[in-house]
Amino acid sequence: MYQPAKSMSYEALYTAHYGEVLRLCRLLLANHHDAEEIAQEVFLKVYQEFQKANQPQLMTWKPWIVRVTINACRDRRRSGWWKWWGGGAAECKETDYPNVMRTPEDALLSRETERRIWSAFQQLSARQREVFALRYIDEWSTEEVAQMLGISTGSVKRYLFRAVHHLRRVLGESR
Repeated sequence: MYQPAKSMSYEALYTAHYGEVLRLCRLLLANHHDAEEIAQEVFLKVYQEFQKANQPQLMTWKPWIVRVTINACRDRRRSGWWKWWGGGAAECKETDYPNVMRTPEDALLSRETERRIWSAFQQLSARQREVFALRYIDEWSTEEVAQMLGISTGSVKRYLFRAVHHLRRVLGESR
């Protein structure tokens, strides 16, 4: 479980959590530019909350930041203009930094595998992507995911089961 630092500044919060927020936004929005914009909006809210908090060092920030991030991503997906212009057509490429030791064949296979995984992940429902990302990528417990998303642990397990089943089916078929 996340433990807050004894003496915490806003800058320390930003440094500690910005990378995670940006990664989560990229996973949920599939658009690098939108992800950066939403991450900045999230940290504006963090700053405002930090200023209002009586004793900010006593607040458990990470779950709150994750919840604000998910809500901001949902708001972006719901917005009419985003559905029209940015609806997730761009492919997220987090691993565009090739390993020096890879051969061209390895690089091609790696890009193809990444494309297949990303395509399968994008086929999941928005809720399944949220639950999968929080549980398996960010490694939150089932109970913590349920609390952050405001759903029951049974629902988290159901979304995870369906997401994993879908990913296995799609990725297994394309072998």
